[in-house]
Amino acid sequence: MIILWVVLALIGLPLLALGLYFLKAIVQGAVEGWRGADDSDDDADKPYELPAAAAALGLLPPEQQKKDSAGPIPAALTAALDAARAGDWQPAAALMDTTAAERDWNYRSVHSSWLANVAAEDDTWLLAWETARPDDPGAALVRARSTVALASSIRGAKRAKHTTSEQFEGFHRVMAQSREDHARAVALAVEGDPVPYSAQIATALGLGYPHAEMDRLWQEITDRAPHHFSAHYMALQYWCAKWRGSEKLARDFAAEAAAKAPLGSLMTVFPLIAHFEHDESDSADADGTPEMRALVDAALADVAAADPSHPHVVEVRHLLAYYLCLQDRDEAAVEQFRLVDGYVDALPWRYRGDPAGEFCRMRDLSVANAAEAVSG
Repeated sequence: MIILWVVLALIGLPLLALGLYFLKAIVQGAVEGWRGADDSDDDADKPYELPAAAAALGLLPPEQQKKDSAGPIPAALTAALDAARAGDWQPAAALMDTTAAERDWNYRSVHSSWLANVAAEDDTWLLAWETARPDDPGAALVRARSTVALASSIRGAKRAKHTTSEQFEGFHRVMAQSREDHARAVALAVEGDPVPYSAQIATALGLGYPHAEMDRLWQEITDRAPHHFSAHYMALQYWCAKWRGSEKLARDFAAEAAAKAPLGSLMTVFPLIAHFEHDESDSADADGTPEMRALVDAALADVAAADPSHPHVVEVRHLLAYYLCLQDRDEAAVEQFRLVDGYVDALPWRYRGDPAGEFCRMRDLSVANAAEAVSG
């Protein structure tokens, strides 16, 4: 996998998707190259045709793959987003109240991120929420995250050489404001809520926090939620060589997270992500080693034990489908591809200029190989 290092000066995810606007914006403009992709002019000119084997499984062509999420968006979140765009803050407030009452920090993180992206485009509804409920912890969290999303929007997704000094200046000014907004979100936070802390990692990336400050922030997070998925994803990005760390720091961080976590927490995906972020080889050999097969097996067991409603389980399945395909474990790959088909805003596809096309290319390859193995 040939992955261009992201320029340190500037700010995608998470998603997290799962989805995260901050990292997503970077990825769209900064990453080039792909192991195994055939980008020849001949192939580029060929219209896509859904293979019969894929069609028989009910799989979708590239144009029907949704590029804005890793999996289905919950109905309650969709309703809150639609209401916010229409100027109504109350469904968003109710949604955030529910995650606080249920202490569902994974969904609180996901919901606040999506709502923040809407507020970054137009915050009229958020201003109304803040006016009606001045000390609402949900509103404060969405405000802090929307400031980061706004900074990313000002900076844009293009590489540094195509970004103006005015964009850089605006980015840094708004990111600096995000520190104050996050501090307010922390002050108003529901007891035990790690999200106002984990959301600050985006600011740590954008402003280049030193390791000591990141360590302090990480302690605050893990004291509240030691296996919080989106916090680990963002922290791993921080420790990657392309940001503030190194390959060793990233791999060590990921290995420790996986070793300490209970089955079903999905932490075993992070060693795979650390490998993905730092593997610059031109072939798939590095992905089929006994060590990598063991990491994939661990992640498969983790997914099988996870709550099916976990908001990040689909992201793990996307990465599993990719590595199972590279390891010629096609029957298992097809199973994962089927479970996530229709959505492509996840690693590894979002690191590709044509995420839907690359998803379908590898999916169809595994479908064909699996069918051939059965018939043969």
